[in-house]
Amino acid sequence: MLKQRVITALIMAGLFLAAIAYVPIPGLALLFGILVGLGAWEWSRMAGWRHRLARALYVALVLAALLAVYVYCELGEQPPRALVQPLLGLACLWWSFALLWVKGYPESAVLWRSVLMRSAMGLLILVPGWLAAVYLLNFPPGGLLMVILVIVAATADIGAYFAGKRFGRHKLAVSVSPAKTWEGFWGGVVASTLLAVLLWSQLPERAAHIGIVSVAAVILTTALASVIGDLTVSMVKRESGVKDSGSLLPGHGGVLDRLDSLCASAPVFALGLLLVGW
Repeated sequence: MLKQRVITALIMAGLFLAAIAYVPIPGLALLFGILVGLGAWEWSRMAGWRHRLARALYVALVLAALLAVYVYCELGEQPPRALVQPLLGLACLWWSFALLWVKGYPESAVLWRSVLMRSAMGLLILVPGWLAAVYLLNFPPGGLLMVILVIVAATADIGAYFAGKRFGRHKLAVSVSPAKTWEGFWGGVVASTLLAVLLWSQLPERAAHIGIVSVAAVILTTALASVIGDLTVSMVKRESGVKDSGSLLPGHGGVLDRLDSLCASAPVFALGLLLVGW
C-alpha cells in the first residue's frame, strides 16, 4: 500500500508541476475545474444523493457555480481585488464555522446532517477553493505560489505524520479522525514554522517590505486551514459511513481525499497574501 501510495503521489506531483509550467491560466482553470467536478461527484455520494442522475445534477450545479464565479470575478483577465477579496473573506469565515462543527462532532451533526446542508457544504468547500487557486495564478509569480501552497499543506501533513507516529499520545479529534494527535498537530506547526523561515529568507527584493512575522502568519494559518479541511471532510465521511471519498487514485482514495486540505488552505493563503501586501 505504501509503495502504491508513493508511486501515485510522484505521478500526481509530476503532472501538477508540468501543468503549472506549460499550461496557460485559462487551461489551468479548466483543469482545476475538472478536478473539482470529480470531487463534486464524490461529494454527492457523501451528501446523501444516491441516484446517478441526482449526483450528475449536483456536479452540474457545482460547475455552474464555477462558471458564475469565473465571469463575476473576471478571472479570465486581471481579476480586480475588490471583487475577489470579499469572497475569500467569506470562505475563511465558512472554515471558521467548519472548525466549530468539527470540534462539536458528533453533536454538531444535527446542524448539517441533512442532504441539503451537506450539499451546501460541498459548494462551500469546492467553489471557493477553486476560486482561490485560479486567483493565485494571477499573482506574480502565480505558478510558483501555487507550488508553495501545495508545499505548505504537504509540510503540515508530513510534520504531523512523523511527530504523531513518534510522539502521539493525546487524540486531537477522536470522534472525527482517531489517528490524529495533538503531538502530530504541533509537529506540523513546527515543520510549517521552519518552512516559513526558509520562505522568508528566499523572498525577492521587491517583497522586502514583508517581514518574517507576516510570512509566518500566512504560512501557519494556511497550514492550520489545511488541517481543518482534512478534518471537515473526514467528519462528513464518518457521518456518511464511508472510509474514502472514492477510489480513483490508487493508495490515496478519491480526488476529494487529495483536495480537502487544499480547498481549505487556498482561500486562506490567497487572502493572507493580499493582506500582507504581496
